[in-house]
Amino acid sequence: MSTQVQSTSQSSADPSSQVLPPGPWSADKVAANIPALQAPNGVHYAAWGEVRVPQPELERLVGAVPGALAPALGKRYYYFVPLIMVEGDHSIAAPNYSVELGDRAVCHRNVSLGSIEAVFISTRLVEDRFGLAFEFFINVAHNFVDAVGVPESFADLTWSQAQSGVRGETSQDAWEARRRAVEPITSSDGKPAPPDERARKNYEESAFSDTLAIYMLSLALDFDYHDLREREYPLLAAPALAERLRHVASLFPANDGYEFQILYRRKG
Repeated sequence: MSTQVQSTSQSSADPSSQVLPPGPWSADKVAANIPALQAPNGVHYAAWGEVRVPQPELERLVGAVPGALAPALGKRYYYFVPLIMVEGDHSIAAPNYSVELGDRAVCHRNVSLGSIEAVFISTRLVEDRFGLAFEFFINVAHNFVDAVGVPESFADLTWSQAQSGVRGETSQDAWEARRRAVEPITSSDGKPAPPDERARKNYEESAFSDTLAIYMLSLALDFDYHDLREREYPLLAAPALAERLRHVASLFPANDGYEFQILYRRKG
């Protein structure tokens, strides 16, 4: 998958140049003291502390979210911090990294802050740009599904693929939900039971969130699809994923300066 990316977001000071406090802050204090930017695509975001992500790179990452998604994300604010930790009922952000704090941190944390829903993302728990980008995009995708749901046309596509027995899936959650949704169920009297509609809904939501995240990832980065492979389940066959991605691209066109491509590697 290949893309050309052009930053169009408004500029701001590099977060690494901020005068940092001596210790962790509560998530609500970070949100109250760090002004959030609104990218041209409508997404709200901010960075705080030694995130080790150059501002232009962060702008490109946020800018990859298609503008058509933004209305559903109006109350979502994305905060990129070195580490976000959970202590009881409190969410605590660290301005820098240490091994001790890293052992206590989580990849992301959803925090309700009055009228907004904040998503704090740990930038220092991932090893590379690929990992950080996917963490951000999968959160965006889930937030969109929570607000809007799954487009009916995409649900029909994935369900037809599942019924045809297409190989693999896009994540462990999608794989397990699909298995429960398609496997035959019998009642105690041996007669066929009604289909598991809840499992089907979970499958459609997982498959759509995964596909939307992969699509946005392809807009932000060049990457090999097999980098998404995990051991617990077989990865979705490339032609089936390509069909899903093209469908998502038709629903949510790339922003100006971003390009969606699927490149197949030739054998030999």
